[in-house]
Amino acid sequence: MQLKGSCHCGAVKFSVESHTPYPYMRCYCSICRKTAGGGGFAINLGAEAATLEIEGEENITVYQAKLDGETSPALRNFCKVCGSALWLFDPRWPELLHPHASAIDTALPKPPEFVDIMRDSAAPWVTFHDGDNIDRFDDYPDESIADWHKSRNLWDG
Repeated sequence: MQLKGSCHCGAVKFSVESHTPYPYMRCYCSICRKTAGGGGFAINLGAEAATLEIEGEENITVYQAKLDGETSPALRNFCKVCGSALWLFDPRWPELLHPHASAIDTALPKPPEFVDIMRDSAAPWVTFHDGDNIDRFDDYPDESIADWHKSRNLWDG
């Protein structure tokens, strides 16, 4: 599925191909929460890095978080005009790109269930969602975004 996205002000537009377009995983880690998660969490999708096309690339800036005093290799891409979180790229997995669902303009499919991760890092004001269709993890689960989609017959491709 082709995903088209943009920042809030329109200075950056992008497209990317994804086999995993369901926005099901809510990350409560402090990095996602503080850089992209106004609701206390962020939702990242999976996509093929080689398919990324960008308009307005000169308007992108990158942030690398510090983890335990070390700089993370993950590159968090933002619009430097309006500050919108766009995607994450990590050179340890060069074939992958993780667009933020909040930056996607394409109508995304509604997930049949959700996964809440990094709950131990949630802000104290966060109230977790209720429901039987939510898997909950205090850390990061073993099941990847691709595996989650494949195990539920939601893989697009």
